[in-house]
Parts: sequence; structure tokens; C-alpha cells
Amino acid sequence: MGKQGYHHGNLRQALVDATLRLIAEKGPQGFTMAEAAKLAEVSTAAPYRHFSGREALIAEAARQGFEIFVTRIEAAFDAGRPDPLAAFMAIARSYLAFARSNAGHYVAMFESGLTPGTNPELADAAGRAQAVLTRAAAALSAHLPVERRPSAVLFAAHVWAMSHGVVELYARGAPAARAPMPPEDLLESGIRVYLRGLGLIPPDSAP
Repeated sequence: MGKQGYHHGNLRQALVDATLRLIAEKGPQGFTMAEAAKLAEVSTAAPYRHFSGREALIAEAARQGFEIFVTRIEAAFDAGRPDPLAAFMAIARSYLAFARSNAGHYVAMFESGLTPGTNPELADAAGRAQAVLTRAAAALSAHLPVERRPSAVLFAAHVWAMSHGVVELYARGAPAARAPMPPEDLLESGIRVYLRGLGLIPPDSAP
């Protein structure tokens, strides 16, 4: 098929899809707008009708990723109810599953160097994702007296960071074979240790 001009069926989304493939293959800094245009089978000038440059294209890929991510972790949270711990763990497992199934989105969201605050739509989507985890954290600590509750925002951020670490070390690509246990089990055991330390689950809770 020859290159197409502006009258592409859905040029904007075709460029995002091309970008996701390129990010997964080469990383967020490893491709050019021209390569994205070529993969989308449009002229090199066509992308600029929708995006100011590569960073704007990656930001849209990240925004779409957060929208998918929010939907999945909300579903995981809802599926775990009414048990707050089960809901919290379901979100953690969903995080790992998303990183595997949506590699291009994941890299655009977390490893592209974007600053969400410079893009209102991206910032909103990222904020909604953080809000789901914070809500799950608040539910998990609701049984404690107010004066003893740890900050839900803080420990949600800690668990998010732990999840990201497991993804980077063990849940993507060949390094997964070196994990001491399945990444999901590794993450869950780490979260349990952390939650016990905060007094959110009893010491004798099953590992």
C-alpha cells in the first residue's frame, strides 16, 4: 500500500498505534516522527496535522494507556470487594498484567520522561489511576482508629513503586526467569510484609 495523505481513515489513531509498536521495539527515544509516519503508511508531513512532535505523540499514547489502566484496576478493585485486602492485591496483580499486555503503553506512561503536569489530559488520566490505588489503600486502613491510620496517599505510592520495581526486574522479558518466585507471588509477599509493618494486617496473616 502506498503512503496516504491527510485523508487517512483514522490518521490520529493510526499514528498512536504505530508509536506504541515503535516504543515497544525501540524505546521512547529510539524512533522519529518520520518512522511513525512510515509505519502508519502516511506521508512524513501528515503527523503534524495532529501532533506538534514526537513528545506530543508519546503523550497521547501514554494518555490512552492510563485510560486502559484505570479501567482495568477499577475492575480489579471492584472484583475484590468486599474484602479490602483482596481488592488491594487484585490491583497489584492487575498492574503486572497490564505491564505485560500493554508494553508500549506502559513504557510511554512510566519510562518516557514525560511530565504529566504539562499535559492536562494526561495529568487527569494519571491522577485517576493514582486515585484508584489511594481509594483501595484508604479502604484497607479504614478499620484502624483515625490517629493510627497511615497516610493512604503515601502507602499507595510506596506500593505503586514496589509494583514498578517488580515489573522492571522480573515481569518483562528474559529477566523474569531469574525471579525467585513468580512475579505476582513476589509482589504479593512484598506487599504483605509492608502492610504488616504498618499494622494494617495481622502478623499471623497468611503469606
